[in-house]
Amino acid sequence: MSRIGRVTQSMLTERSVTRMQSSLARLGEIQEQLSTGRVLNRASDNPADAATAMRLRSSLGGQQQYGRNADDGAARLATIDSALGSATDIVRRARELGLQGINAAMGPQAREALATEVEQLRSALVGTANTTYLERPVLGGTTASGKAFTETAGVVTFTGDGNPVNRTVGDGVVVDVSLDGSAVFGPDGDNVFDHLTALAAALRSGSTATIQAGIGELADDSNRLVVARADAGGRASRIEQAGARAADIELSLTSSLSEIENTDLPKALVDLKMQEVAYQASLAATSRVLQPSLVEFLR
Repeated sequence: MSRIGRVTQSMLTERSVTRMQSSLARLGEIQEQLSTGRVLNRASDNPADAATAMRLRSSLGGQQQYGRNADDGAARLATIDSALGSATDIVRRARELGLQGINAAMGPQAREALATEVEQLRSALVGTANTTYLERPVLGGTTASGKAFTETAGVVTFTGDGNPVNRTVGDGVVVDVSLDGSAVFGPDGDNVFDHLTALAAALRSGSTATIQAGIGELADDSNRLVVARADAGGRASRIEQAGARAADIELSLTSSLSEIENTDLPKALVDLKMQEVAYQASLAATSRVLQPSLVEFLR
């Protein structure tokens, strides 16, 4: 013969209160999700989703850093491109002056004017070669000095270190965002600055053969600058592609993180209304079952 447990008034009261507290707790949980806009407000809300969110945040932080590195590298390479463009224009102008000096009908005063302009171009080129980005010379490698080239007693020498300036712009993707100044302008003792000095001297002397030799050296210098600029452009293209890829991955990770962490507002509003109705119904039903004294206490 089966035994039927006796349900006492205290048991009924305890169960009713427990269920109402559970319903009230769920109501408070939904209200919190609506006020914070997040489903996960603490790890205990959903341990599995919380662990996934932590992994997504870690990956997202990495992609954001790649993006910042790409932006920095792109700005540095843009500065290099501008400097090399100016340097190319300066060397081209110096060659034009040399071609003018070949004219045998040109007198000493005219050649002196050409030589003076060449020297001015040389001074401008030294400044261009020392172009900086964030107070560091873009053609000086990792040197702590503020200059890549230093002029002493009329001789310009490379004082940078030529070390690469690397930027990590992706998983395993590292791009050197610097150029070796000595490779761009030529080695010490045979660089473009020496060639400009020699051209100025040749213009003053009026030696056609020496002027022609100087023009030829500047042509080689110009070609070297063009090649260096193309190299910088290729690196800039890699940086741009890596930056776009990092931005796409960041967007995807952000979307995934949002699906896990953020509150679905329309659904949460519906749940809130349903939970309010359920709670009110529970109160009404309990008020009919419990003794009046307890109902008054619950109110």
